[in-house]
Amino acid sequence: MPEPGPGPVAVYGATGYTGRLVAGELRRRGVEVILCGRTARRLKDLASQLDLRLPVRVAAVDDLDGLRHSFADCPAVINCAGPFSRFGEPVVKAAVESATHYLDTTGEQLYMQRVFERFGDAARAAEVAVIPGMGFDYVPGDLICRLAAEGHEPLRELVVAYAVQGFGATRGTMHSALEAMRSGALDYRHGSWRRARLLPTRASFTFPEPLGRQPMLRFPSGEIVTVPRHTRTEAVTSLITASAFVPHPAAADMARLALPGAALALRTPLKSMIDLAIDRLPEGPSAQDRAGARFTVAALARGRDGTTGRGLVRGADVYGLTAATVVEGATRLIRDGAARAGVLSPASAFDAADFLDALRGHGVSHQVEGVAEPAPV
Repeated sequence: MPEPGPGPVAVYGATGYTGRLVAGELRRRGVEVILCGRTARRLKDLASQLDLRLPVRVAAVDDLDGLRHSFADCPAVINCAGPFSRFGEPVVKAAVESATHYLDTTGEQLYMQRVFERFGDAARAAEVAVIPGMGFDYVPGDLICRLAAEGHEPLRELVVAYAVQGFGATRGTMHSALEAMRSGALDYRHGSWRRARLLPTRASFTFPEPLGRQPMLRFPSGEIVTVPRHTRTEAVTSLITASAFVPHPAAADMARLALPGAALALRTPLKSMIDLAIDRLPEGPSAQDRAGARFTVAALARGRDGTTGRGLVRGADVYGLTAATVVEGATRLIRDGAARAGVLSPASAFDAADFLDALRGHGVSHQVEGVAEPAPV
């Protein structure tokens, strides 16, 4: 890959689990890195682990001047500091005001929608790209949805379905999931977004073997926010295997009954108690456990004319892939510039097939309409 160009990439939230993986991936590619966050000691400890020469810049999320200073000489910033619904927007604002391309690793749907609504004009005026959700959530899904839809638009519906096995969540992911459950969700029907309650409707979806037909639950994924911005569709439905929540044959029924009550409980002081309990857990899965996780993301595009498009992405190591996808996006923005400025989805910012091809070295394979891209050896 060509050198990404002059100037370092700032990693905000660099000392967290995902931030360390992102900083390490940048170093592996030979990209200059600036480690950013709110605690000088932890940043210096990380610099000593990666490279003692790495610069460190300290700025809290409520220090807008400090954030702008941290990003001022950087062509791109990668934000890994969540929960993003609580801490993300000041980092976006500072990046846009310093004319710095912004990417993050959020999986929080409502936060993504707020970024699209609040920063589009400012990002266009600053001539920068702002791309939330540039990790495993939701690069593979957004890109494969775009490819599955090609030649079938306008669509009656686009369904994206997730199956994940062996996934161990980090503390940060758990905190973000709690915020998402507490805040509610969006639905996209009849060509518009609307607020929806977290009522996990029972469904099923047929994956290729060996997964086959799986009990599924609807869930508030980022594709509901991103796909309608690049694909003409009347509806987007997002599904996840029920076993991702409860590994039991009756998982669909158990999760469907439990999740609404859990969402209500998170609007009480119980949430603070759960946050404290999460903070006592291990920070995240080991490298060995990460490597054992497997995922399949399927897209089904149903055209109004009766045609159907299908796409599939397979891979492993969700957190390692997050580092690879967000770094791939940042280096492309630095090397090639943004195709257009503003708040963008992955498929609006990059060529979907080319980007997925670039991830083959990270264990990702994809296929569309039965034409397979072979998995890497």
